[in-house]
Amino acid sequence: MALDKSHLDYPHRHYGMDHTRYDWQLLANQKPVTWPGGKKLALWVNVSLQFYPLNQKGVPFKVPGGMTMPYPDLRHYSLRDYGNRVGIYRFFKAFDRYGVTPTFAINTELARRYPYLLDAVKERDNEILCHGLHMDALHYGGQPLAEEEACVSVALDELRELSDQDVKGWLSPARNESEHTPELLVKNGVEYCCNWVNDDMPYLFNTENGPLWSMPLSNELEDRFILMNNQHSEDSYVEQIKDACNFLLKEAQTQGGRILALNIHPWLLGQPHRIHCLEAILDYVMAQDVWQASSYEILQHVRLAAAEA
Repeated sequence: MALDKSHLDYPHRHYGMDHTRYDWQLLANQKPVTWPGGKKLALWVNVSLQFYPLNQKGVPFKVPGGMTMPYPDLRHYSLRDYGNRVGIYRFFKAFDRYGVTPTFAINTELARRYPYLLDAVKERDNEILCHGLHMDALHYGGQPLAEEEACVSVALDELRELSDQDVKGWLSPARNESEHTPELLVKNGVEYCCNWVNDDMPYLFNTENGPLWSMPLSNELEDRFILMNNQHSEDSYVEQIKDACNFLLKEAQTQGGRILALNIHPWLLGQPHRIHCLEAILDYVMAQDVWQASSYEILQHVRLAAAEA
């Protein structure tokens, strides 16, 4: 039997896509951006500092990177703890060695439970963005609005208080969101969100509460995605980052500045057999025609360029 015609009715059907979250545009047609000092590539290193509850509920789905064994899954729980106690300090040393200023995406629950780690980040004076309440506090379609609203406001308010920063950025746990998330973020003072991965440059996102910038934090180049999801080798991971760097630099020669966004996890890349991967990547990328900055610094420069256009 043929499908009923109602299955082909789309309420927001129009050119380019079927929603109005952002204005349709092609990356190649955007006004070229030049980074400070005439650099061709902006490097954004995003460190995800996460707390995975041992008794996770997994509603409405099991969070990627979370517990996999029957409760209590101490093997995976303690591995995540390893990143926040050991691996992160290897990150700090690598950043200092190569002159990198990272951005830290922090779960608010981690900020509560690991004051020594939050203090270490604060002492570095690096930007902090909110990574949600914790890795099992998921945002999803059909979630009661009041529940999600409380989750967003508590996560942001407490992280701002604990970090002594006016947190402007957001990355949802598992990058998931509901139909209400963008509006709630703007309502709570967020200026940019890193959930959407459909571009290589920032773009304006439409919400009922005002504009929200989308910042392109690549999922394809994430350490967890390449090493755990795709099960590629450490050498392949390094090679893929170098390939991306080389291609974006070449593309920027004719189309304007690009962003190389690396999302990394200390419980994964901070292991003694993997930290050399981060060092090799930073050694290579920082030797290129690169402007290295925090996510908000990059966004501010894009905003300025847009205002002058």
